[in-house]
Amino acid sequence: MRRAAVPRLLTAACLAVSATACSSAPGGSSPDTFSVWDPYPQFAAGSDWVRTIEGCAAQAGVKVQRQAYDTTDLTGKVLLAAQQRTAPQVLVVDNPVVSTLAEAGVLRPNSDVGLDASSASPNLVAAGTSNGQTYGTPIGANTLALYYNKAVLGAAGVDPASVTDWASLDAALGKVKAAGKKGITFSAIGTEEGSFQFLPWFWGSGATLTDLSSADAVSALTLWKSWLDNGFAPNSVVGNTQTTSWQEFATGEYAFAENGTWQLQNAKKAGFEYGVIAIPGRTGGTAPAPTGGEFVTVPAQEDNGTETKAAQIATCLTAPDRVLATVTALTYVSAVPSVREQQVAAAPELKVWVDAVQNAKGRTGDNLGTRYPRISQPLWGAVQAALTGAKTPEAALKDAQAAAASAK
Repeated sequence: MRRAAVPRLLTAACLAVSATACSSAPGGSSPDTFSVWDPYPQFAAGSDWVRTIEGCAAQAGVKVQRQAYDTTDLTGKVLLAAQQRTAPQVLVVDNPVVSTLAEAGVLRPNSDVGLDASSASPNLVAAGTSNGQTYGTPIGANTLALYYNKAVLGAAGVDPASVTDWASLDAALGKVKAAGKKGITFSAIGTEEGSFQFLPWFWGSGATLTDLSSADAVSALTLWKSWLDNGFAPNSVVGNTQTTSWQEFATGEYAFAENGTWQLQNAKKAGFEYGVIAIPGRTGGTAPAPTGGEFVTVPAQEDNGTETKAAQIATCLTAPDRVLATVTALTYVSAVPSVREQQVAAAPELKVWVDAVQNAKGRTGDNLGTRYPRISQPLWGAVQAALTGAKTPEAALKDAQAAAASAK
């Protein structure tokens, strides 16, 4: 029977810390108490999420010690804990980080611990796949679509159902501008948010992340640049986060806003009637949008039994009969098709989001793994350079491809 060894990539780092730190009990917990770390500080004791964790731990015959961190802090804390052999038994982590932790030896593959991700949609599971192994299982996903202001489109004589490809979207934006209103707002900031928002247009053109300078990729960046040149989108997009672009849409002046499921509650409070349509591909259909959302994973521990029991808790946390309350609280679409059907039955307005998630892609998919950040940064840099006029879309993407190819 396999004995769980300390991840080889972490062993040298562990030598740099004190002997006491390296000999600490996994997760800093006793044998009958399992540590669960997650990126949901908004959920306090007594919430549906915490009650679910406690119930799953009880089902596995252990108590639980849950710790919540901001998403931006969690990765660093997990890497340090793994070096010190104090990693939690169960880790809930943002999906693009899974491959990074897996390649660092922090996580155990599902096949080693008995964690089954087969009930989740393959396109979502792909974000947790690295070198032929799957690590963890997704709770659910959020992604991007186009919110629209019904009054603005109505005044411009635009039927949102007519927006089915880039040409029809351009035509709609032209009518909105002619009617004296503003067209579309989005986030093109020079961070991962900018890449995240550009990817539906990038992928929707037919481009792939392994060739940033393709003709398809250039067509996507040219589209965005044309919106600024034609006055369909404001120059503020180059500094917009997804939050500030939403604030622009919430003024009631814009026809469209590219944003995610996490804005649904804000949309209901906006003070005007809104709708949602899928982001169209260049020639039609729904463009693949990047997936957000977390995976429940099992970090490496000192023995097989601990890892197996941790996998039981992880399986429970993502089980169809338990996950519905969690994805509802997170405004996520479930990773499990049968649960998505329940979500749409309860809230028909989620149908467009379900369709978007079914067409979505993981940013680290296509076996990019830890290469994705080395691609994403040049990509958002290219978007910034083109939108500000510093470079043409062709030159910006050519430089981005060269930077991505040379990144180590």
